[in-house]
Amino acid sequence: IYVSNERDNTVSVIDGDTLELIDTIKVGRRPRGITLSKDQSILYVCAGDSDRIDVVDLSTNRVVGRLPSGPDPELFVLHPDGDTLYVANEDDNLVTVVDIAGQRVVAEIEVGVEPEGMGISPDGRILVNTSETTNMAHFIDTASHEIVDNVLVDSRPRVAQFNSDGSKVWVSSEIGGTVAVIDAASREIVRTIGFEIQGVPREAIQPVGIALTRDGRKAYVALGPANRVAEIDQQSLEVERYHLVGQRVWNLALSPDESRLYTTNGVSSDMSVVDLDEGRVIRTIGVGRLPWGVVTRP
Repeated sequence: IYVSNERDNTVSVIDGDTLELIDTIKVGRRPRGITLSKDQSILYVCAGDSDRIDVVDLSTNRVVGRLPSGPDPELFVLHPDGDTLYVANEDDNLVTVVDIAGQRVVAEIEVGVEPEGMGISPDGRILVNTSETTNMAHFIDTASHEIVDNVLVDSRPRVAQFNSDGSKVWVSSEIGGTVAVIDAASREIVRTIGFEIQGVPREAIQPVGIALTRDGRKAYVALGPANRVAEIDQQSLEVERYHLVGQRVWNLALSPDESRLYTTNGVSSDMSVVDLDEGRVIRTIGVGRLPWGVVTRP
């Protein structure tokens, strides 16, 4: 399990079996978005204040290279073919397209104000970027690099995630307090999911990270200062239960076998491990300061 620590300029490495912190990788300044290469041997890290993407060799847990990213990279997504990264540049209202092998920028796509979330369809043909201030999900053709549609969602959309068959796109809106489920073909919103937690004020419910199971059954949404993760039925689109985790849960990832959920808790500087069969947190692991992104590999 790999966790980016925004304030410490590090990535924490946790053993998935023992749930112990086993290494700390020094990276560029303000690491946030992280993702794995197609063969899962490389970790890519958005180092926002260093204006670059660090390339980490996971056999040594050391930075072995850098990729251009455009200014202040925050979130990115890897094309399914493993050759291209699409990077959100919040300050410049751009999506930067990076050729990994060539280590070069091949295109810049103008999008809405403050781009953030990045999701890509399983076939790699459509990229979805969210713009926080424009309050839109932009559908982008990856062949032409052109925007082909825009969908208006609630305030400050943060994360976009396709389901496993590519038929739906889930978009979280942090200030709006909702998740929009969008039909990928018609670009129509199928459902806007709201959240109610007893004893938690509505303004504290701020959806950010999304994780969808491969079997199409469950969805998990990090709810920020509510310190909860919502568990949602992907078919009925109904909230089934909430999991109490650490303070200001930001992002989350499923274990490779999808039996556990890992959450980054920014204010408490730790990671919660949720056993999804038992429906409870079984371990809290201290990491660096302001943990942000999380990914897993076998």
